[in-house]
Amino acid sequence: MRKVEYPRVKPDHAPYRFDDGTIRIGGELYGTAAEIKDARGYVWLALQLMDGTRAAGAVAEELRRTFPELSPAASEGLVGQLLDSGYIEDVRQPVPEELTRDDQERYSRNHDFFRRVDMRPGRSGWQAQAALKCGRVTVLGVGGAGSHAAWALAAAGVGRLHCVDHDVVEVSNLTRQTPYTEDDIGRPKVEALAQRLHAVNSGVSVTVERRKVDTEDALAEVIAGSDVLALCADESRGEYINTLADRVCAAAGIPWVGGGYSGPKITIGVYGPGGPCDGCLAAGEEARRRQGPDPVIGGPGVISASAGICGNWIAYEVMSLITGVAKQPPGYLRGLNLMAPDQLVYVRHPSRDSCEACGTARRPVATVD
Repeated sequence: MRKVEYPRVKPDHAPYRFDDGTIRIGGELYGTAAEIKDARGYVWLALQLMDGTRAAGAVAEELRRTFPELSPAASEGLVGQLLDSGYIEDVRQPVPEELTRDDQERYSRNHDFFRRVDMRPGRSGWQAQAALKCGRVTVLGVGGAGSHAAWALAAAGVGRLHCVDHDVVEVSNLTRQTPYTEDDIGRPKVEALAQRLHAVNSGVSVTVERRKVDTEDALAEVIAGSDVLALCADESRGEYINTLADRVCAAAGIPWVGGGYSGPKITIGVYGPGGPCDGCLAAGEEARRRQGPDPVIGGPGVISASAGICGNWIAYEVMSLITGVAKQPPGYLRGLNLMAPDQLVYVRHPSRDSCEACGTARRPVATVD
């Protein structure tokens, strides 16, 4: 039997049964819900018995008593499959020692969220929160998307944030960069942001650098010691900074998340070891694009809603990487169009063999003996 002392169906995944015996578990949410054919009632009884009051072995024994035709191997196998399904938690699993009682109160809604979406066996939701508390993220660019991303990451409890930007607050920023106020005009963004983030969550360590990052060496310096890079730089050389991120993060072996907006269209890219890089996705899209004039990409048009969605989406993808709840391996671009809700974006292309960041021609990473 699996090492689960007292199994219980997660409250968010409470099962119900249709007239034909089919069990729906996990609610109605695509990605977590499932249906189980159970004409004889074996699974339904097992789920009812998993209420946190009895051990996993006792569940299997009760199954055999109720259904004598079940062999010990069959009953234990059925219980084991349920324990491995992600719908079951162990009521006696201790909260990770990294989390204090204050943490448990502050992050109780985070816990409920992760308990629902983390479908790995034996996960309660607190493991994800502990991973966030131990996480280290560099946020490069704290403008429209970056200021929202940094706020979301701090509020969620990411343990260490390093925010990097060379710019100062301007009056035109205030339409969408919510951490800043009129009193901050002319003030370095990272300085004002650090103050706001501390006010939101004093338990998060926030460090800042006011600097421009436009070389591989500079980027390598600002991500040193980080688990993930949140790339939110919004300058005209966006493609260049993405190329830097591909190369530097590949060499460092850390994933990165980038995002942006083009009018009402918002896209988020997630890249990391083992998956195609941003450059390979861009090359794949270029190869399939109809020949003709280059399309207009980007531009200054943005409102608070599009900046907020972009930044918070970046933060979500960063948290997914840190906690391990991400279901898709890195190497994809996803997005939406605010003007056309049915136009969802999902792009993935294979790595090019010639790519120095993710292909077979990748430059070797230096090692220290």
